[in-house]
Amino acid sequence: MQVPAPVEYERATSVDHAIGLLERLGGSARIVAGGHSLLPMMKLRLASPEYLIDINDLHGELGYIRVEQTEVRIGAMTRHRELLESGELAEVFPVFRDAERVIADPVVRNRGTLGGSLCQADPSEDLSAVCTTLGASCVIRGGAGERVVTMEEFYRGPYETAVEDAEMLVEIRIPVRPGGSSAYEKVERRAGDWAIVSAGAAVWLDGGVIADARVGLAAVGPNTTGLPAVSDALRGREPSEELYEHAGTLAAEACSPVTDMRGSADYKRHLARELTRRALRRSVARINERD
Repeated sequence: MQVPAPVEYERATSVDHAIGLLERLGGSARIVAGGHSLLPMMKLRLASPEYLIDINDLHGELGYIRVEQTEVRIGAMTRHRELLESGELAEVFPVFRDAERVIADPVVRNRGTLGGSLCQADPSEDLSAVCTTLGASCVIRGGAGERVVTMEEFYRGPYETAVEDAEMLVEIRIPVRPGGSSAYEKVERRAGDWAIVSAGAAVWLDGGVIADARVGLAAVGPNTTGLPAVSDALRGREPSEELYEHAGTLAAEACSPVTDMRGSADYKRHLARELTRRALRRSVARINERD
């Protein structure tokens, strides 16, 4: 039977209280919210914190979705279910609903949080690809105040982020621009499983021409991967099947998958190419349908 090492338990009553506990306990403490990633790692002794700081009581403080004219702000304690069910969020960024529909199962979605998913920094994590695609920024708070980092700065490597020992992720900010839409595509071995490969796309049109586009891939390298080369190739072009094919080829060339139990590297590159095409095509179709 898999049993975690002995651990002390603290329950935070506010963000400031949680940060104070982190400052006092140092690197021996870990924050737990949904716990669906941390607790299995503890059972396998891949993670052995001396203290767990439970932040579930902070949902009232950090569980929110605020859609503003130029920005969407999402609290780190927002549950997967809330992201899935938010019509206001889906109207602005349908990629969130696309992704949430294929994340795990209702039990996990009822408890797991956006912040926990991002801080796990698993290269196969769905919402990391979504936030990378949308050009999100992460708000990190510590005793000295807040700092804001891009998704590229947030991820330092597999299972490693820019959040230091006495800090916590409190909010995700996503810029809102007119004329855009987004989509998410994923291939998995079974429903709710980690991705073999997944791709998110966001496109903004101006007069029938692509003003900007972003693509993010998951499960094809050590980090969730943004693809600047694809963005450069799409800007200023009219959407077409030939353009989607070219973008897919660039995505396949830019990623660095490895052969494992989920599939060969060649198969994953094929998926990166095909899913990039599909996500771009669906993003543009959504803009046209709305207009």
